[in-house]
Amino acid sequence: MLEKDVIQYELAANGIATIWLNRPHKRNCVSPQLLKELEAAVDRAAEDEKALCVVFRGRGNTFCSGADLDQLVGPVLQKSTTSLQLAIDSARTYDKIFNMKKPTVAAVEGYAVAGGFELMISCDFALAASEAKIGDFHIRRALFGGAGPIYRLPRMIGMRRSKELMLTGKLLTGDQCAEWGLINASAPAAKFDDLIQSFCAPFLELSPFCMWMTKMAVNRGLDADTDSLITLETMTCNVVHHSDDAKEGVRAFLEKRKPKWTGM
Repeated sequence: MLEKDVIQYELAANGIATIWLNRPHKRNCVSPQLLKELEAAVDRAAEDEKALCVVFRGRGNTFCSGADLDQLVGPVLQKSTTSLQLAIDSARTYDKIFNMKKPTVAAVEGYAVAGGFELMISCDFALAASEAKIGDFHIRRALFGGAGPIYRLPRMIGMRRSKELMLTGKLLTGDQCAEWGLINASAPAAKFDDLIQSFCAPFLELSPFCMWMTKMAVNRGLDADTDSLITLETMTCNVVHHSDDAKEGVRAFLEKRKPKWTGM
C-alpha cells in the first residue's frame, strides 16, 4: 500500500529548498516508494530556478534510519538481481545529490544510520544536532552499504576512522562527528534551525555559476593526478573568469554595490 507524501518539497522565500523525508512512524526508513520519490524530488530541486541551495531533513526529529527491512531489504535478500538493482537505484539517487549544481546540506536530527548515513555523506555539507546518532551500522545486520561508504567516507575522514565506523557499526553523536570532521557543525536541538539558516546564508548571496564550477572541480579532482588537477584547475579558472557573473562581481566591487547574479 502506497503512503501519502513520504517525500515533501518546500521552497522558502529566501531560496532554501527543503526535501523532507516523511515517514516519522518508521524513523524515515527508506521504502521503495520513498527512494523513488526522493529521486524525483532531487530532480525537481535541481531544475527549480528559485532554489539556491537544497537541505535534506527528516520529519519527527529523525533524519533517516536506513532501509525499511520489511519492505526493502527482506525481499531483496531473496534474489541477487534484486539486491543489485537496489544498490544501483540508491547509488544513482545519491550521485545526483553529490553532483547537483547547487549546494546540498544534510540536516541531521535523531538517527542517520545505514542508508541515512549514505544520504548524509552524499551531500556537500552536513549539520547535526548535538544529540544525533550517526554511523554506517550496516555491519550490525551483516549487510553492506552500496551507495557511497567505500568511495566517499575515506575521502572525508581517512581510512582508519572509516574502517572504525564500517567494521564496528559504532554510532557517534553530532558533537563527536564534528570533532571527526564528518560534519561541518553541530548545535543543541533548540538551536538547530538557527544553525541551518546561518550555515545556508552564504549560498543565497553568492554566484550560482561560480559555486557550480567550484563544486564540480573539487568533486572531479578527488582522484585525479597532479597534472590532471592543474589542467582542471586552470581550465575551470578560465571558464569562471569569462562568465557573466565574474564580470558582474568585479563591476559590483568597483561600484561599491551588491552584485546581481544571473547564474551564467
